[in-house]
Amino acid sequence: MSYEEYVKNVETLKKWAYAYYVEDNPIATDEEYDRLYHEVLAYEQAHPDKVREDSPTQRVGGVVREEFSKAKHIKRMWSMEDVFSKEEVAEWLERVEKNVGKCDYYCEPKFDGASMNLVYDDGKLLRAITRGDGIVGEEVTENVKTIRSVPLVIDYKELIEIRGEVVIRKDDFEKINEERLKEGETPFANPRNAAAGSLRQLDSSVTAKRRLVFYPWGVGENTLPHKRLSEKMAFVYAQGFLRPPYERPCKTLDEIEAFYQFLIQKRDEIPMMMDGMVIKVDEIEKQEQLGYTVKFPKWMCAYKFPAVEKVTRLLDVTLQVGRTGVVTPVAEIEPVNIEGAVVSRATLHNFDEIERMDIRIGDHIIIIRSGDVIPKITKVLTERRTGEEKPIERPTACPVCGSELLDEGALIKCQNLECPARVVGSIIHFAKKGCMDIDGLGSKIVEQLVNAGKIHDILDLYSLTYEDLADMEGFKEKKINNLLNAIAATKGAPLHRLINALGIEHIGEVASKALAEHFGLGIVDATYEELVAIDGIGEEMANSVLEFMRVNRNKVLKLFEVIQPTVEEKVEAADNPFKGKTVVLTGTMSRPRGEIKTMLEELGAKVSGSVSKKTDFVIYGEEAGSKLIKAQSLGVPTLTEEEMERMLQTSGVTV
Repeated sequence: MSYEEYVKNVETLKKWAYAYYVEDNPIATDEEYDRLYHEVLAYEQAHPDKVREDSPTQRVGGVVREEFSKAKHIKRMWSMEDVFSKEEVAEWLERVEKNVGKCDYYCEPKFDGASMNLVYDDGKLLRAITRGDGIVGEEVTENVKTIRSVPLVIDYKELIEIRGEVVIRKDDFEKINEERLKEGETPFANPRNAAAGSLRQLDSSVTAKRRLVFYPWGVGENTLPHKRLSEKMAFVYAQGFLRPPYERPCKTLDEIEAFYQFLIQKRDEIPMMMDGMVIKVDEIEKQEQLGYTVKFPKWMCAYKFPAVEKVTRLLDVTLQVGRTGVVTPVAEIEPVNIEGAVVSRATLHNFDEIERMDIRIGDHIIIIRSGDVIPKITKVLTERRTGEEKPIERPTACPVCGSELLDEGALIKCQNLECPARVVGSIIHFAKKGCMDIDGLGSKIVEQLVNAGKIHDILDLYSLTYEDLADMEGFKEKKINNLLNAIAATKGAPLHRLINALGIEHIGEVASKALAEHFGLGIVDATYEELVAIDGIGEEMANSVLEFMRVNRNKVLKLFEVIQPTVEEKVEAADNPFKGKTVVLTGTMSRPRGEIKTMLEELGAKVSGSVSKKTDFVIYGEEAGSKLIKAQSLGVPTLTEEEMERMLQTSGVTV
């Protein structure tokens, strides 16, 4: 492929992707797109110096960050004044027109998402910043680049800030929450939280998997010559951005109210959640004359939609067990019609929330659906109680396997490794990097093996044979041998990796090392007093270990017998400036941070992920962010990588 052909193919892919993701009108099959995409990718891999910035391959994500850095908006991102009735809109219009006379207004839907500021210069997307406090937000550029409705390159070459909302379609939101429940994670409360959570993924490939959408609603810094906001927005849409499904110029209160009622009627039809309508003075000159209060622009307001509430009865509570063992209560309610949708279930979040609201089976309740795709209970009508209502008991046994549950208040979890509800999740965790690192045993293969009945728990991995796998779809000789060899290679692994791989709640890599060094294989018989005596092991962690071993003691002993883990003896580090000190690493170093972390731990330091008053040193590299700022505000000593190395060399430690 020549460079000219490559450029032509990139343009074709962009056209196809725009039709699919933005216009929702595919003009090529998935097969055609995938074939051309991989041809373009092959060319780019062979010619990395010629990769186009706007190539669709640049949207897949894969950048992993430790934290987000702060970034300042060029012009402030303001909040909006809320109004809730036609009368309040009339008062707002009266205030506006008293100051600047009759106005033209520009009205559009108010989507319920996460506000975003995109900075372009010389036609290129330089930076994407969350709203934050309106002055400073978090830079999430790599994540935003994965959003297909955000052009990486525009025709306009001047500096411009394009503001808008990152949203998730209702159907995509429901799919994300279904996945989170299966994984034992707490579902997002609403699309806004889902959008914000997706944007704040430290691994941009996670953001790429979620079909986020960006709708522009304004501009910040710009030198556009247009006299009206509607003209500026038309120019923005012409750069390849999404236009809202409806927008309307209005001159009077009645016209504004008519459009508001129209949008309410379209509320269920429009695939994104709306929580109101935005009214803006259209003429830029009048906007500037009106100016701002301390909080809001005087030339715009949000006309909020009424919340959709219904009264129904709580019939029962069912328990769902996710893949990590988290038990989630779900309210089964008397079916009720909310804006054309029959609702028979509502979220209860957790048992602490049930107790806080004093919800009982048989209660009359108010459920609300306003910006929340999953309806939620907002109020219990206690005055309607008859005395026959029953308290909702906190479960003590897993509803799936009957095992004892770990109860920590908000979190209730089944820790049984054999529980059918969490078998897949526990094996996936066991096999991942940082745990047993079984190459080739990804989530899809684990699901395939469990569904086929080849394995029922972690221990079954070690009795798999070539014959067990030979009849599996997609398993050829090389793949089977590679997988069996990878499983066999975990035998003799360090004990701390095995403890980490067990998936004990609250026990990560650092705690696993401490437990392995202190107890060795005797971890199965550790007592509460022995556990809390270890530096860094608190009450919750100790109780979690005890409950896990009570439920899984025989299983763990069998794993010890089969794997024969290496029990590491704690080697006392020689005296050095970091021995016994708590250290935090931040920023980009000259070598991988994991390597520096290991070195410091071998020197007797405790490497923490967060800064507090108890931190002894923060060692920082380039592009250090909030951790360095926090250290400076707390007066914690900070060192560059070079200063750290000089301290070690001075004390006789070879770096």
